[in-house]
Amino acid sequence: MPKHRFPSRPRAFVTGAASGFGRAIALDLAARRGRLVLGDIDDTGLAETAELVERRGGEVRTIRCDVRDPDQVEAQVALADEAFGGVDIGVNNAGVAVAGPVGDVTLEDWKWQIDINLWGVIYGCHALVPRMKAQGSGWILNVASAAGIASAPTMGPYNVSKAGVISLTETLCGELMDTGVSASALCPTFFQTNIHTRARTTMPHLRDQTAKLITESKWTAAQVAEIALDQLEKGTLYIIPQPDARGLWRAKRALGGRFFQLMGKAMKNPRFMKVLGGE
Repeated sequence: MPKHRFPSRPRAFVTGAASGFGRAIALDLAARRGRLVLGDIDDTGLAETAELVERRGGEVRTIRCDVRDPDQVEAQVALADEAFGGVDIGVNNAGVAVAGPVGDVTLEDWKWQIDINLWGVIYGCHALVPRMKAQGSGWILNVASAAGIASAPTMGPYNVSKAGVISLTETLCGELMDTGVSASALCPTFFQTNIHTRARTTMPHLRDQTAKLITESKWTAAQVAEIALDQLEKGTLYIIPQPDARGLWRAKRALGGRFFQLMGKAMKNPRFMKVLGGE
């Protein structure tokens, strides 16, 4: 765990920065006078984020980065080396969603999900960890989800990808002891973002239900980003910002295998989904 606070002008790396949580955390870092290298495949959205970062007082470089390609992730980190001399805060954020029962979701969609949500984080950590260990400091935020804790039915691809992110971060917790570097896994439930707009699902009604929960959530991306950075600075391993997510975490630990049977029943109840939406 780092023994110091963020630098006064932190050097940061953020993937999936064109919108949603990636943009929100970039703006929070800009308010901290951050020097940012932002990546995304959405060139227009990325340019908009960069403009907003500069308006808020941050310094920014952008690069097109598809996190499915390790060379592109490495190029984004290398740009931070070139522009700012390294990275203090690495945010592996880029993500998509796939939903549907196991056996119904196509293998193509499984691969798309895992390549972005899990391999993208692996590539980011692979590039960041040696550099941060060499400089003796750094913070890595891996954006997971409460889905990686709860493993709700009909969310297999997403659950697997996010559980993998949590496991990777837990592994780093042990490996990074006494290095000055820490890794944290962010595990929120629904908050206002746009991940649903690119989601793939075999169940159209689930797409509509999820979109409603996201767009009508009481939690904004900016609120989640503020909590995430505050807890990241402290070296918190599991960052679970919302009460519903913390409730799922405690229930899983208390109930063991029975928890998943109850999740199966609960997912059929619309009232349960409203609770997850923060209502």
